[in-house]
Amino acid sequence: MARIVGIDLPKEKRVDVALTYIYGIGRSNAKQILAAAQVDPATRAKNLTEGEITRITSQVTQGVKVEGDLKREISQNVKRLIDIGSYRGLRHRRGLPVRGQRTHTNARTRKGPRRMIAGGVKKPAAPVAAKSS
Repeated sequence: MARIVGIDLPKEKRVDVALTYIYGIGRSNAKQILAAAQVDPATRAKNLTEGEITRITSQVTQGVKVEGDLKREISQNVKRLIDIGSYRGLRHRRGLPVRGQRTHTNARTRKGPRRMIAGGVKKPAAPVAAKSS
């Protein structure tokens, strides 16, 4: 099993796809890393040799910020926005969308599940009796 920067790559996947399991590496980044390491992107992760794994690992550690370092940097950036009191920082603090999306409807990913308002579910309207003449 190929292990790169502390992450086990899935064995049956192609290497260019398997590298995307590392936080901070997407498809285009993975292709650049494999080109620099001179590894064929079509090979399966289980068929990688030790030499190829070490070349890929060296490319990842040299050029790309991944996993813990990247997560730490992102959280520091968000904390800085909150500390200086910017609009984006206030939106982060309140758990609302940061990039200008609407919140009247949608935004459930940021706002969480709907909370019930006092009174609960509305009762259906009573049927109106037909007038007989």
